[in-house]
Amino acid sequence: MLTSIEFIHLLNTRIAAYRQKLSRTANLPIRHTHSQIHSQQRVIRLQAIWATIALIVGSLGQIAPVRANPLDFAGIRQSLKLPSTNQQSLPSAARASNNSERKPFLKVIAQTPATPTTPTTPTTPTPPPPTNTVDGKLINNINPPTTVKIGATKRITLQQALDIAARNNRELQTARLTIDKSQNDVREAESAKNVQVGLSSTLSAQGSPVITTPAPNQNTNLTTNVSGFVEATYSLINQTLDKRIDSAKAQVKFDSADLDRIQRSIKSQVITAYYDLQQSDSIIVINNAAVQDATRSLSDAQLQEKAGVGTRFDILRSQVQLATANQDLTNSQSQQRTARRKIAQLLSLDDTTDFQAADAVSQLGAWNSTLEDSILLAFKNRAEIRQQEFRKKLISFQDEIRGDDSAQVNLFANYNLAKTISNNNPAQDGYSLGAQLRWNFWDGGGSAARSSRRKVNDEISDSQVIIVRNQVRFEVEQAFNTLGSSQKNIATATQALQQAEESLKLARLRFQAGVGTQTDVIQSQTELARSRGNRITAILNYNRAIAILRTATEVPE
Repeated sequence: MLTSIEFIHLLNTRIAAYRQKLSRTANLPIRHTHSQIHSQQRVIRLQAIWATIALIVGSLGQIAPVRANPLDFAGIRQSLKLPSTNQQSLPSAARASNNSERKPFLKVIAQTPATPTTPTTPTTPTPPPPTNTVDGKLINNINPPTTVKIGATKRITLQQALDIAARNNRELQTARLTIDKSQNDVREAESAKNVQVGLSSTLSAQGSPVITTPAPNQNTNLTTNVSGFVEATYSLINQTLDKRIDSAKAQVKFDSADLDRIQRSIKSQVITAYYDLQQSDSIIVINNAAVQDATRSLSDAQLQEKAGVGTRFDILRSQVQLATANQDLTNSQSQQRTARRKIAQLLSLDDTTDFQAADAVSQLGAWNSTLEDSILLAFKNRAEIRQQEFRKKLISFQDEIRGDDSAQVNLFANYNLAKTISNNNPAQDGYSLGAQLRWNFWDGGGSAARSSRRKVNDEISDSQVIIVRNQVRFEVEQAFNTLGSSQKNIATATQALQQAEESLKLARLRFQAGVGTQTDVIQSQTELARSRGNRITAILNYNRAIAILRTATEVPE
């Protein structure tokens, strides 16, 4: 843009010089004066044609991977017999062109190779800070970390985990930012009802053709015009703007309901992850106890063999039992590490912390609502059902905006100013005030098609509401059924655990007394470990069912 503007300026300057020369040669014969001026002006026209072609080809040449030299302004100035401009006033690209060997412009495009890019050494990304919050706001560091370290294990309660997830979870952060964006859309839609002010300006140059030879008396001077236009408009009646505002507000409600849905989902995921962490910690304890029992049984078998009342077969069976217990312990340790990283991911904390459940495994309180009341509470409180209702309104608003054919009344006021730079005529200005009516009262049947489409969209939205409602009901029924079965399993597993402990004690005493076998001891140990795991699983399943019912019905704890 700078090169073309400078070129036009040079042409205008040269034309002004010719006008002065024309005024000085007023005493010469008219034919000689016109012939001299026309011959010099043809040179200018040819220079303008070649420069325009060069600019067009240069713009097309930017598509190819080459670098074209700028126009030779020094040569243009020399052909126009203008004084050379100071090098400091030229663009940096033009100064470089003056110092280099000039080539034809078309050959430059074909021959100049692409400028090679110097490979840069990738910089090492900055490692993430130890904390991911500043003044309570999350930091989104998208640079990959260079090192990952797993630090010490920290104990955390379920309530602490829920509080941290409410602040730090990335999905919740995205949902909150989405609401902020929708609120900005509402403000943007409301701003369209305020007074709108716009400015436009035009700069143009006009003249006679530059290819054909003009007549002697034909005026070929270029005229440069500049004009400006300022207009203020106000929408007095416009239902489309009102519908856009309503649509933006409906989007805010939809996003708010989506935030409630995500909060419920994250809460349920954190509770489930915490109970998984509790279960993995408990399984570690159970497997450690199984390893100790197997070690004790192996020691008893070895003592029995030394005393002459045992066999090598009993020792081998005890060794196999100990190896199996160690393998179960190793697998449970792996599951524990996975459970710790899962809850750390949900909490969106740094990568240097592992977590351990601080709450003991204990049965939660009872659920006092019936199945029917629980389903009705879920229908009333669940954000997913409200979200489908907002979606239905949102689609309806968008359809109305797309096919709005209501009358519109706009008020306007404008002021314009125009001036011809190439002469001394004064500038011309003017203004106008008025109102504009627009009403598309016939659209060729589009309104009927949009009305039919709106009915189809309503039926689709109603089907989506029913689908979501059935999903919510199934979730509540499944949790309620799990709650009842888990409550019975807790009582059964508690009694079985007591019996298994007593059975192992008797089996070990019988084996030590020489009236029992090692098989009885091993079997009793296996049953004791299974009973301990069954009781832990029953309690945690009960707690999960309670948590699902509370989150599904949006009932506070």
